[in-house]
Amino acid sequence: LEREPTVEEICDSIDAWDWAKYDEIVFCGYGEPTERLDEILQVAAHIKAKSGIKTRINTNGLSDLIHGEKTAHKLKGLIDSVSISLNATNKEDYFKLVRPKFGIESYDAMLSFAKDCTEYVPEVVMTVVDVVTSKEEQELSRKICESIGVMLRVRPYEED
Repeated sequence: LEREPTVEEICDSIDAWDWAKYDEIVFCGYGEPTERLDEILQVAAHIKAKSGIKTRINTNGLSDLIHGEKTAHKLKGLIDSVSISLNATNKEDYFKLVRPKFGIESYDAMLSFAKDCTEYVPEVVMTVVDVVTSKEEQELSRKICESIGVMLRVRPYEED
């Protein structure tokens, strides 16, 4: 894209779709979707007003750091599922792998966001990629997820 589309442009575009073909709308991309959280929520409200289609955000879980405030409560009634990339089982490994601009505290903020989401979003899932994590790390990831009340999904790595 040469520029970010406006909410109106996005809504006009999806209004032209055959809604019967879709079970779910996913907000994701080559960047972090919650950078445009207000726009996501406006589009999600539009979708909810027009259909019963499930909505999901695939995120790095750093929305609170991006916006400088708690954000999970804003998802209530608009987002049906949140998928958060866990990526690692401790803050040091997470920082090395993800290199978040917010620093080492990003890991704890991501876990806090995931836990907060459980109060406002019907389905919260954290993910790890199978080729990046060992079986031991996957089991530790599962325990981390259980401790905050979310599910773990081990994603298979797929080459293009």
